[in-house]
Parts: sequence; C-alpha cells; structure tokens
Amino acid sequence: MPKIRSNRSAAKRFKFTAKGKVKMKQAFTSHLLSSKSPSRKRNLRGTAIAHKSEERKIKRMLPYG
Repeated sequence: MPKIRSNRSAAKRFKFTAKGKVKMKQAFTSHLLSSKSPSRKRNLRGTAIAHKSEERKIKRMLPYG
C-alpha cells in the first residue's frame, strides 16, 4: 500500500496541539481593519482552535499529524 499524501495547503495552514486539537490563524485580520475597533483587533490576535466538525475534515487531509 502506498502512503497517503498530506494535503499541502492544509499542512501550511494548520498545526496540531499535544492533545490533538487543531490550531489555526485567526480569521478577519488581513484587511478592512480600519472599521474594526482596537479591542476587537486585539482579541483577534494569535491563534484559534478549530471546531469539532471542521477538525474531522482537517485530520483527514493531514493523516500523519
């Protein structure tokens, strides 16, 4: 049996935590920022954890973590 290939676009976007949750860059932070309040922009910093339903799809795209 050949190895399953990882989806390269998913590999660049997602990382796994030690417990197996999926970390990703927070959305809504790249442009159109002048209309967002400073507190909202501050809360959007850092990473987000993927929802359970999305987590299953991501793990299928990245079979080796």
